[in-house]
Amino acid sequence: MDAPHRRETRRLQENIDRRMADQHMVLLLARDGFAGRRYERFAEELARYGISVFRAWMHSGFLFQLLAAHGFDLHPDEHEIEELARDGDVREELATMTVARALPRFRQRALVEGGWNRDGGASVATYFIGACVYEFPNEYRRHRSHQERWRRAVHQAGATAENPTVNNVASEVLGRLRVLDDLTNICDPRMRTAVALTLDDYTQEEIKEILGASSVRAVEGLLYRWRTAARREEGERHG
Repeated sequence: MDAPHRRETRRLQENIDRRMADQHMVLLLARDGFAGRRYERFAEELARYGISVFRAWMHSGFLFQLLAAHGFDLHPDEHEIEELARDGDVREELATMTVARALPRFRQRALVEGGWNRDGGASVATYFIGACVYEFPNEYRRHRSHQERWRRAVHQAGATAENPTVNNVASEVLGRLRVLDDLTNICDPRMRTAVALTLDDYTQEEIKEILGASSVRAVEGLLYRWRTAARREEGERHG
């Protein structure tokens, strides 16, 4: 057997081994009803992987090619493509929100309902990335809508310079930019998701459902820990 054939055989075997390991993991998670601490650790690792993949795909522009191949042509203009290549904060927010929306649907359809199985040819991680691909178009359209509202707010503020609310508008925009910048420093993907969703005006009940959290108080706890850490870091910067 020549080298290319040996590499292909090894790749196929690795894929089989990975899917076998994934099946064992899914069976363990099923014992807990796809809930609890073990599932949370699994979801956190899956979220980290999904965010990493989507950040890279947005940076290279490959994601739009992949989406077009699946029938989701978002027709990004040059400015949008350049923004994603340049702005790591935007990539982080879009990736985080996409993964946050994909996780509960993946849990229900792939795990609870058995949509994923080892004979389907894809690992659990690959199957999850596929779920994220289908979530991204709606998230990107929301991003476009938010950007347009920002532009209108800033334009209106500039056009009404005598209005005392101008400073409030500017402060709101700058405050949002500061929080978006801080998202990249939040290591816990669940906390990062909770902050991003709060920034997008989701209620804590909605955030609880998206995260699969046990209660609204659990969401409040995530946000409280983030605010405490943010205030401490702000104090250290100005101390």
